[in-house]
Amino acid sequence: MKKSVISLSSLVLVFASLISCTPRPGQGCQTASSGMAPETVKALTDSLTQIASAAPGEVGIAVIVNGCDTVTVNDTDKYPLMSVFKLHQAVAVCHYLERKGVSIDTVLHIDRQSLSPDTWSPMLKDSVGSSPLDVSVRTLMRYTLQQSDNNASNVMFDSLIDVMAVDEFIATLVPRTGFRLEVRESDMASDHSLSYRNHSSPLSAAMLLERLFTDSVLSVVNQEFILDALRGCSTGADRLPAPLAGIEGVEIAHKTGSGYVSDAGKLVAFNDAAHIVLPGGDAYTLVVFIKDFDGTESEASAVMSRISGVTYRLVSGSR
Repeated sequence: MKKSVISLSSLVLVFASLISCTPRPGQGCQTASSGMAPETVKALTDSLTQIASAAPGEVGIAVIVNGCDTVTVNDTDKYPLMSVFKLHQAVAVCHYLERKGVSIDTVLHIDRQSLSPDTWSPMLKDSVGSSPLDVSVRTLMRYTLQQSDNNASNVMFDSLIDVMAVDEFIATLVPRTGFRLEVRESDMASDHSLSYRNHSSPLSAAMLLERLFTDSVLSVVNQEFILDALRGCSTGADRLPAPLAGIEGVEIAHKTGSGYVSDAGKLVAFNDAAHIVLPGGDAYTLVVFIKDFDGTESEASAVMSRISGVTYRLVSGSR
């Protein structure tokens, strides 16, 4: 089982030099006390590796603590993103509109007949009898980020920027070698095998979340909208948020993604990417990607919940 521990501050500095920009204050270790003790890092790495090894599928994990210590397990660029890529899309859409000088409150007129009734779409259910639909970009992004709405995602690809443009912009924020976006939800619905075409390493997704929560990559208004939407995510309560529920002062923002069931009866992907703030102000990003899982969604959720619980106990206990 592959495992590694790297310095996020070093990784950010290397990538920053590649795109000719300077890391913003707040990125990387700020003081000698910012990082975890070496024995805690080892305990976290060993615990997560053990959980991943016992799972009936490929489990990739990335943890970034206070923008300083980074622990990864099976961190390769091979995990289907599924709806986690809607986070990448929202970031790129906001950037596109900012360049055009257009507000995310701009309303799009959508032909109801262009929306698929056979895909996951709370937006379509909420708009029964409404044709055409007049929906703001803000609302479309809220549907995609909080409820993983597939129609809302497809509309933004068709009306605003395509997948290639999203892929290209995200590559200016995190290393190109860690991810690739090539297809839309509608493409994957037509051919489930295309799910593997949108892929990422856990660390790549974790780095994107870290930049959103610690850096200025969009206008203040748009970036805060995305962060608030992630805090209000209503999917995957039994995944990474499960062991944190009821703990006073813990704040979690996350984005889930779920894949199809393959012909072999395995879950193509089962994902969650989260940013967690603890009562004392410490924060960590935790990303868990599960690929080709030979079990049920409930069983995959249990694996994620265990990973989240162990991470919380070790990170919060190390302070």
